[in-house]
Amino acid sequence: MIYALQINASPYADHAGLDAYRFALAALNAGHRINRIFFYREGVYHALRYATPPDDEPVYQRQWAQLAAEHHIDLAVCISAAQRRGLLGPDEARRQGKLDDDLAPGFRIAGLGLWLEALLEADRHLIFD
Repeated sequence: MIYALQINASPYADHAGLDAYRFALAALNAGHRINRIFFYREGVYHALRYATPPDDEPVYQRQWAQLAAEHHIDLAVCISAAQRRGLLGPDEARRQGKLDDDLAPGFRIAGLGLWLEALLEADRHLIFD
């Protein structure tokens, strides 16, 4: 089965991101595929390069990037939601005259069209709020 996941919740304000990560691991271990994970609304903070949680908390952007690299999963961050929250990808950071972008390695900025494409390709989609 092919899954598409959407994460709307902030990584540290809610357990939805952790639930999504655990679901993804379980699905992949059961032989399923995840074609895309779309980070939307407050979920875009999962892709923040400079997030530095306390030492006893997980670093979600690294966990997602590792999972995506191992299983060839596209980590797409909604461009509109990201810009509203000050998270800029490389192109927008250059356009704004910034020295660096905020996007963690393994993630990419994308529009809602990529989410719709993932929905069309997937057998099931889940939204984690």
